[in-house]
Amino acid sequence: MQDSTQPVLRDIILVGGGHSHVGVLRRFGMKPVPGVRLTLICRDTHTPYSGMLPGYVAGHYSYDDVHIDLRRLAEFAGARFFRTEATGVDREGHRVLCSDRPAVPYDRLSINIGSTPRVADAGGAADHAVAVKPIHRFNDRWLALLERVRTNPGPMRIAVVGGGAGGVELLLAMHHRLRNELQALGYDPDLLAFTLFTRGGSVLPTHAPNVRERFARVLAERGIAVHCNAEVTGVDATGLSTLDGQHHAADEVVWVTRAGGADWLRDTGLALDDSGFIQVTDTLQTVTDPDIFAAGDVASMVNHPREKAGVFAVRQGPPLARNLRLSLVDREPIPYRPQRHWLALISTGDQYAVASRGPFGAEGRALWRYKDWIDRRFMARFNDLPAMEESGSTGPRSRVPLEGEEARQAISAVAMRCGGCGAKVGASTLSNALGALQPVEREDVLIGLHAPDDAAVVRVPPGKAMVHTVDFFRAFVDDPYVFGQVAANHALGDIFAMGAEAQTATAIATVPQGLEAKVEDTVYQLMAGALDILNDAGCALVGGHTGEGRELALGFAINGLIDDEPGRIMRKGGMQAGDVLVLTKPIGTGTLFAAHARLATRGQWIDEALQSMRHSNRLAAECLHRRGANACTDLTGFGLLGHLVEMTRPSAVDATLELSALPVLEGAEETVAAGILSSLQPANVRLRRAIRHAEAMTDHPRYPLVFDPQTAGGLLASIPADQAEACVSELKALGYHHTAIIGHVDAQGDALEPIQLNP
Repeated sequence: MQDSTQPVLRDIILVGGGHSHVGVLRRFGMKPVPGVRLTLICRDTHTPYSGMLPGYVAGHYSYDDVHIDLRRLAEFAGARFFRTEATGVDREGHRVLCSDRPAVPYDRLSINIGSTPRVADAGGAADHAVAVKPIHRFNDRWLALLERVRTNPGPMRIAVVGGGAGGVELLLAMHHRLRNELQALGYDPDLLAFTLFTRGGSVLPTHAPNVRERFARVLAERGIAVHCNAEVTGVDATGLSTLDGQHHAADEVVWVTRAGGADWLRDTGLALDDSGFIQVTDTLQTVTDPDIFAAGDVASMVNHPREKAGVFAVRQGPPLARNLRLSLVDREPIPYRPQRHWLALISTGDQYAVASRGPFGAEGRALWRYKDWIDRRFMARFNDLPAMEESGSTGPRSRVPLEGEEARQAISAVAMRCGGCGAKVGASTLSNALGALQPVEREDVLIGLHAPDDAAVVRVPPGKAMVHTVDFFRAFVDDPYVFGQVAANHALGDIFAMGAEAQTATAIATVPQGLEAKVEDTVYQLMAGALDILNDAGCALVGGHTGEGRELALGFAINGLIDDEPGRIMRKGGMQAGDVLVLTKPIGTGTLFAAHARLATRGQWIDEALQSMRHSNRLAAECLHRRGANACTDLTGFGLLGHLVEMTRPSAVDATLELSALPVLEGAEETVAAGILSSLQPANVRLRRAIRHAEAMTDHPRYPLVFDPQTAGGLLASIPADQAEACVSELKALGYHHTAIIGHVDAQGDALEPIQLNP
């Protein structure tokens, strides 16, 4: 794993989660480079292995079988995972531009984003055809087609455009799966009609004649119509048109041809070939800029042009990782020469495959089993990750060459650091990082960041009371921008829970020491994420303090305003017997992030948890107040049970929780069942003495989750019973889709324990 005590000296940014980059991540995970930090920028958390995609469509594999969990792999590699989409490269500023977050600086950049089918080349194809890439969109359409066949079986015409290996293999997989679905329902599979369109004179034009003949035979045997020399020029809601003027009826059109580079590559200034792919040298560096590398389908090797095939992307992983390392230590990258011939194992949909290598061709079920063995072994390398030893306290010395001011900063970063005010982040670094940020402006802020002084000065309007709160914790996610969002949202939770308006925030941040440029960017990313949340809440950032520390951490002191009148403040006390308990967000963040640190979770689970943690409680609090909430609190470190006990005591009531009604984040039940718990859980479990007959519920799968500490959790409110259903409906309409009634408030009984759990 990366050594957290080693200051970051250089950044490698990997754009795209293709086959080459997963190889780079695994190699850096097995052998990190001290002082070098990897960051993966990718829109999707899971990346498909193209060799198994037809098998997934045919029904031989599950979704998880054919996807690599990029968030988990990045964690293994000690790399940051930024789930966003790259939209450009600022080569002069050495930054990757992103769709929904600040640009990310790089020292070396590698691009492995695959190819993009050019549906725009045929009129209407972008609107009426489904391209096989990006895979997540194709998968959504494919699942919808499956459901359509299952729920409304009947005649259907399916057309695939593209006669290469990819198009033929995908068509045969769809043919196999959909016909089987109809047969299982008791319908005639011949209700489905399949057609292949290719502008070439035959299918699989880049393969040997005997391979082409084999697939021509298979397609004929399956009753699939093949139109050769049929370039598709247009697609509409009724079908597609070809260059010869004919129109062919189709209910579904799948596009697997005319791939090119992403449109944004044209604005980078990098040399591209006629199809828009990045031209690279034998070292996989772009011919335009040696600091930028490219691999896989998006790369076009100038000296060794090859067909676009997954085998090349896989085999470019090791030389790409090697040359990225060498380029950072001022050593000459080593040329890579791809093989001229390779073994292609092309499936026919029914666990049968054809082998093709140069002039050689063969077929049979044994070849499919061989392909299956190869593919599963490849996937195991990235999904069955080995346990890694923790690095030592100092780690090996970095070999990244530094000169002048950078060398002085690096020596300072690893030396004994000052305490007290000497541990502050430098003034110029801080001012540069904050200079580009735009906090929301408020008329009641007299002195703030717009006119910095020793302290902020804020006016309290007449008739208002001040609400104060503070929160601070270390980072649990490797993306400073996302962490900034979560930390700000968490700190605002107490303000909203009391029904107050957020007014001002003062930040306190700890940032690992390192080169000034790296520290500056970390502070900028961190505070940019926080400002997204604060500005949305109308909360002005008015100041703060940033110091050095071993781990990234962030907190806020928040001031809020509330009407100074009786009954306006929502407090923990005030619950009434007969009230209904409403929870606005799912629970489970504690166990999920404990599991994430141990590589024992799935990326999609973490995605959902982070999305929940970034969802503001502001609108929920306003709704709860409108619906007459008698008491309210936000769920944080004490967990659901701890906060409920805090509400029952001052209210002098008891409460009943329905475990089956609790909204739970996906994966949380699995991780607690595996015994993976937050470090704060044992302290929270001491509150089991507040549960009546707790021993009767200890075997319930959700029992541990009532103790699970939450970060930026939802609001727990006590609502009059006659308002509860309307309140839940309104909250769901506001975007709190997991809102649920989880129990009710009871009159205080004779038992010492205030909480009753029901299954």
